[in-house]
Formats: sequence, structure tokens, C-alpha cells
Amino acid sequence: MTEKFQVQFLEEAVEFLDSLDEKARNKVIYNIQKARLSNDKELFKKLKDEIWEFRTLFDRIHYRLFAFWDKTGKTETVVISTHGLIKKTDKTPGGELEKAKRIRKLYFERKQQ
Repeated sequence: MTEKFQVQFLEEAVEFLDSLDEKARNKVIYNIQKARLSNDKELFKKLKDEIWEFRTLFDRIHYRLFAFWDKTGKTETVVISTHGLIKKTDKTPGGELEKAKRIRKLYFERKQQ
């Protein structure tokens, strides 16, 4: 099977992954790899505007990594993961969505320089 996209992790996403225990981190990374091969909304889902999330349920805990698409390359499609959180409620915190949007805006501004 061919991968549908590449994934790059920004510093905060790496810090989030590093903060997880090994089993949880391995499960999150496994699900991201799986999402790259399939269009599974349980693993990778659009939230709002241009913001998406990688979704993992492990040991009754919901892990989320926010992300957005960078399709500026000619052949490669890249998903940029901004940051993560452990979800405590059904609703995604609005502040986290806004944070992902700010990081996305900054990313494209820096890329154009």
C-alpha cells in the first residue's frame, strides 16, 4: 500500500509525544502510520476550517494531535502536526483549535519568507 501523505511534527507535537508513556506513544504513532495508508475518519478527521486531528483511543484515554495540510510541494502532500492533548471531554477545546490555526498561519508566513 502506498502512503497518501507524509507527516512532519512541529516541536510542540514532538514534546507532547515525548511526554507520553511508551505504550501510549507507540499506539499514537502506530495510528498515525495507519492513517497515512487509509482514509479512516476514526484515525484522521477534519475538525474545522483547515484543522484536522489524528485520533487515538488507548486504555480508555483519548489522545489528539492537531494538524493541517501543506500541499505547496509539487508531488508530496505533507501533513504538519502542530501539538497534542489528552482529551477529557467530547468537545474539542476551542482554545486548542485556535492555537492550531495560529500555528498554521505562522507556518505558512515563515515558509513564504
